[in-house]
Amino acid sequence: MIDLSTNYLGLELSNPLVASSSPMMQELDNIKRLEDAGAAAVVLHSLFEEQITLESQDLDHHLFHGAESYAEAVSYFPELGSFQIGPEAYLEHIRKAKEAVEIPVIASLNGISTGGWTEWAKRMEDAGADALELNTYFMPTDMEVSGSQLEEMYLELVRDVKKSLKIPVAVKLSSFFSSLPNFCASLDQVGADGLVLFNRFYQPDFDLGELEVVPRLELSSSQELLMRLHWVAVMYGRVKADFAVTGGVHGATDVVKAMMAGGKVAMMTSAILEHGIGHVKSVKHELNEWLEANEYESIAQMQGSMSQRKVAEPAAFERANYMKVLRSGAWSRR
Repeated sequence: MIDLSTNYLGLELSNPLVASSSPMMQELDNIKRLEDAGAAAVVLHSLFEEQITLESQDLDHHLFHGAESYAEAVSYFPELGSFQIGPEAYLEHIRKAKEAVEIPVIASLNGISTGGWTEWAKRMEDAGADALELNTYFMPTDMEVSGSQLEEMYLELVRDVKKSLKIPVAVKLSSFFSSLPNFCASLDQVGADGLVLFNRFYQPDFDLGELEVVPRLELSSSQELLMRLHWVAVMYGRVKADFAVTGGVHGATDVVKAMMAGGKVAMMTSAILEHGIGHVKSVKHELNEWLEANEYESIAQMQGSMSQRKVAEPAAFERANYMKVLRSGAWSRR
């Protein structure tokens, strides 16, 4: 029998399929259905820093004005004002989710400043969260803020939150750091139990008819997985923190690649939005079939097997691969 189990953040999971943070997690029924479909854990939708520190109505207007012009899956990304989940209600949602399902429930805090975050992180722990994911969604626009200052903001946040909690803490990062391995090593040193690579930035677009800046939602594709695989494979075995791969995980082969790179779990949202919650069951079934067909006995057997440290040509992860691709015949006209 194939063993699909894995260990992420010290949590024993039945398989590596985790439903990542999205507004879909506001509904307890969705969480229950994800468990029934085979998801081994869920990351709840984020409690935003702005929801903790100020009323969300004005922010809501500026973020979502004109969102009705983009129909695809927009119902899964409701306005902040319609969340009906403020800070106190979020804690109650954690409690209800823990009562409703047996799989681990990971809470999510979205922001960057420390402020009262340590208090709310502790309250999430007290509400029953099995772990906490710090979703550091921050786009620096201040020219006076250096890269080192920004990194120190992240490190201070993780350091302070870790001091207040007993449950594990994962950090969800963007790829926009000048030396990602060095920064991840620093996060590891201040106590991050897991690193989630990578956050997807939903960049606004210009409506040329109305001359307005409007939000734009585009679901991921498997092509986005490549950058995640690269960095997880490069850092696997060099930091103690567990890696979660998110962004571009759509099918069983994507999950296999994520595990071989060195991931402990593969997270998905876009594939679920596109195909429905039942897609998790299909991916799990196909994953089991793939392992059996390729004579793997377990997920643990493949984890890290294609990392930089394990492959015959580790230079393929570095500049040598870039040069080989540019010199290859793939660029010739067909």
